[in-house]
Amino acid sequence: MGFGHRVYKNYDPRAKIIKTMADKVFEVTGRNPLLDIALELEKIALQDEYFVKRKLYPNVDFYSGLIYQAMGFPEDMFPVLFAIARTSGWLAQWEEMLQDKDQKIARPRQIYKGPSERHYVPLDERS
Repeated sequence: MGFGHRVYKNYDPRAKIIKTMADKVFEVTGRNPLLDIALELEKIALQDEYFVKRKLYPNVDFYSGLIYQAMGFPEDMFPVLFAIARTSGWLAQWEEMLQDKDQKIARPRQIYKGPSERHYVPLDERS
């Protein structure tokens, strides 16, 4: 997670933008020591034969988690935030599929393994 992308066989252009945004966020929030680790990991990976041969570069998720953390989001919210950012793309792909006359059936590759039903307690009723 954080390196490689099915589409981008060069440096993910979104990763360049978010890396710059991370610098701006940390100017406001104070520098996170994990950023230094991420920068060093990126530097090493971009020189490593395994990553170079497979054209694996940092993707947008490599730095976004650090930004979410700096903004005060708990780590268990990161998957939700990653999903929110992708929703418009997912919907666009779904719409394209619906408009494709040759597409007869959708076969999602994800299998939901969460609870089938959960009891909801409104905020004002929680103790």
